[in-house]
Amino acid sequence: MTSRLNPYISFAGNAREAMEFYESVFGGTLRLNTFGEYGQADAPEAEKIMHAMLETPSGYTLMGADTPPGMPHNPGDNITVSLSGDDVDELRGYFEKLSDGGTVTVPLEKQMWGDEFGSCQDRFGIFWMVNISGA
Repeated sequence: MTSRLNPYISFAGNAREAMEFYESVFGGTLRLNTFGEYGQADAPEAEKIMHAMLETPSGYTLMGADTPPGMPHNPGDNITVSLSGDDVDELRGYFEKLSDGGTVTVPLEKQMWGDEFGSCQDRFGIFWMVNISGA
């Protein structure tokens, strides 16, 4: 894989239900990871979805997660554009350009799941996430 662009939807605690619904609509393979799987096993939100990805036979990719505690959930502005892949230079370049004149909300750096990840809001108010696999 080089790079892909897809929507990333934040849910108010019902990400599992929503993503299973989308799987029933579009078919494909759904992968769900909980907050508990990534070191927060005793937290109240341990069974909530930290990351979900649905890949369909038609080539669509839809990602989502439950909004973490303490973060606002505002239907209507709860979609982020996700860039992901393994082309380190390309994806780092996108992150640098997208965050120029905007706001970095999570610096692009290695995360607990092993990938390099960062997020930003561009100068037009659009939220972006960049995940570099195996960086």
